[in-house]
Amino acid sequence: MGKVLIHSTVTLDGFMADGDGGVDWMFGFTEAAEDREVLNDVMAEIGAVLGGANKTQTIDEGEEPYGGTLKVPVFLMTHTPHAPIEKDGTTYRFVIDDIALAVREAQDAAGDKSVTLLGGSIARQCLERGLVDEIQLHVVPVLLGKGISLFSGLENPIKLERLNTAAYASVTHLRFRVVR
Repeated sequence: MGKVLIHSTVTLDGFMADGDGGVDWMFGFTEAAEDREVLNDVMAEIGAVLGGANKTQTIDEGEEPYGGTLKVPVFLMTHTPHAPIEKDGTTYRFVIDDIALAVREAQDAAGDKSVTLLGGSIARQCLERGLVDEIQLHVVPVLLGKGISLFSGLENPIKLERLNTAAYASVTHLRFRVVR
């Protein structure tokens, strides 16, 4: 069974999106071949995605994880039942309220590959329940000052062991193991 990981691009001040959920700040930085290699390695490792459903339980344009480039099963947390959605070769399954069940289902679907968690709420819930193996962050050189924090609101400290740190053109890549 693969790992459960938080994989996110964040600002230097720890935001994963601006106050409106926008991520335009994430693009346009100078990139080296090594930066692309780091991202390609992570993408190749992912076998399933777990995130939160939007309020209408639809997959609207621009809401596909990783821009729709990954063709892996996607599991979406929700509070109400919904049939799976097929879109552009990807199956979106809805899991009601039980995040541990959602992680298990995503791991089963991923096989030997990893499950990546999308969204601050999902990441924090999984961290609090001891379900996360690694955190991989790509820190871009920008300060937003306010926005949607990836880790704000954790109830307890989470100890980490640094596995790797790399910096090439503009982005700093950080990889940590969650200490249990």
